[in-house]
Amino acid sequence: MAGGPEGLHGYRLFVMKGNGQAVGDRETSRGPCLYVVGTPIGNLEDITLRALRVLKEVDLIACEDTRQTRKLLDHYGIPTRTISYHEHNEMTRAAELIVNLEQGGRLALVSDAGMPSISDPGYRLITLAIRHHVPVVPVPGASAFVAALVASGLPTDSFKFNGFLPAKRGQRRIELENVRDAPRTVIYYEAPHRIIETLEDVVAVMGGSRHVVIAREVTKMHEEFLRGRADEVLEQLRARGDVKGEITLLIGRATEAGDRKVLARTRTAIRQRLEQVMDERKLDEKAALKVVAKEMGVSRSEAYRELQRAKR
Repeated sequence: MAGGPEGLHGYRLFVMKGNGQAVGDRETSRGPCLYVVGTPIGNLEDITLRALRVLKEVDLIACEDTRQTRKLLDHYGIPTRTISYHEHNEMTRAAELIVNLEQGGRLALVSDAGMPSISDPGYRLITLAIRHHVPVVPVPGASAFVAALVASGLPTDSFKFNGFLPAKRGQRRIELENVRDAPRTVIYYEAPHRIIETLEDVVAVMGGSRHVVIAREVTKMHEEFLRGRADEVLEQLRARGDVKGEITLLIGRATEAGDRKVLARTRTAIRQRLEQVMDERKLDEKAALKVVAKEMGVSRSEAYRELQRAKR
């Protein structure tokens, strides 16, 4: 083809060697390089041939937990040396690893599961490498939220991944309020011991008719998807008692008329009850709002925001 190595439409073409490695790929160079490598999120077979090759060829693997990564490496017979790199030593270890890279080292960065830097350590090292002009090469792999999304049955044309929800209820409800009217699928990671409380917050903030999906233990032996209305899924989990496993929560976009009706009724109810409490107890709006918020099981700030929306 004309145009040299860029080929048609500017895409780079690679000639494949007998072992499947692309000639001209940056990985054939022996210079310093930071590889950001995706690893399985459960099933050990969910790793690419390229990732296995990179993990074998690099000088060092920076791991969130060396013991966890060693299970993967031993499974595939990879003897490469490992070093810990996690949220508690990230600041100092990142600087050490950059020195190694500047001296010509080839380093692979992995997390316990999935792609590094997605709700896992890695951002600091990656940005430092870029600042020091060290090539950063992604080696794509499994990602829990992407796997959950494509099997959820919710729209995939537009979505937003927001990482972990806040642990405290007040902050969590504020976060849910911020995405309540989002015209897209919204995705969060959540701890199993908090998922029931979180679904209670979804029902309180978004209404019980909002469509949700709980993806639990994706790619693992006990993989499970719970799909349906938020109030129905909440009751299913309540009936189980303890909920275990890694959880991805997906919330359907706010386009259903039922959601809008629920929210409108909530706002009207807050305003009507506020006026009633002010009249019956002779309280000012601030004091009455505190009473109404407690009755409805919401924060005072949340009740105030709904009241302001109802007045518009």
